[in-house]
Amino acid sequence: MRFLVRILINALAVWVAGLLLPGIAITETAGDVTGDPTFDLVLAYLFIGLVFGLVNALIRPVVKFLSLPLTILTLGLFTIIINAAMLMLTSWLSSFTPVELVVDSFFWTGILASIIISLVSLVAGSLTGTRK
Repeated sequence: MRFLVRILINALAVWVAGLLLPGIAITETAGDVTGDPTFDLVLAYLFIGLVFGLVNALIRPVVKFLSLPLTILTLGLFTIIINAAMLMLTSWLSSFTPVELVVDSFFWTGILASIIISLVSLVAGSLTGTRK
């Protein structure tokens, strides 16, 4: 149940980042799946939330461990770069699926999106009690 809530939170965070930043978009190459474009878009965001959650659960801990000296040296600010890299990895992985997360650039769009996604995830996770 907790994993499903994290998928919903990730989807919400990516949706908010997409609303605030023009460089983030979700494209669907599958076309019309259910007949309702709004429901198709919600499913697309849920799928991207799933991929983003899997990337954060499997790859992010290894990257954080390997970059620990640099994170300590920058007083934790390198974590923003790690989050942006996980977003770009999600974008790359989703390019092989019918639903694709498009991020224009790493430097501004990716970093600003990672900050927005982190803040939305923090607030939503605190409200739902999944953040411990």
